Amino acid sequence: MDIYNKNGESVGQMEFSPDVMEAPVNSNVLHQVVLMHLANKRSGTASAKTRSEVKGSGKKLFRQKGTGMARVGDRRSPTRVGGGVAFGPRPRDYSFSVPKKVKLIAIKSALADKFQNNN
Repeated sequence: MDIYNKNGESVGQMEFSPDVMEAPVNSNVLHQVVLMHLANKRSGTASAKTRSEVKGSGKKLFRQKGTGMARVGDRRSPTRVGGGVAFGPRPRDYSFSVPKKVKLIAIKSALADKFQNNN
């Protein structure tokens, strides 16, 4: 098997065992490993402020009865403009891992696919 550099020139040769070249291509395992790689790259830092984190007073805006208007609580309520978000995003970790043997199967599958398609 030829080894190529960035310019597409052949730089050397490498020998592979036949069991790698003739291995069946397992697309499900390849998909799982690619998903793991992309999920582990995610930063997961999206965040929104809840009603407890928004700046503002917790004081009742006006009295409960006698104003002719609907009853209200504080200005940080999610139903008010400038209030907190009710179920907004929170920072979280998206990463997961697959077993070592699954990763090895994925590498073998990728190499076998390259060999079988002459890439």
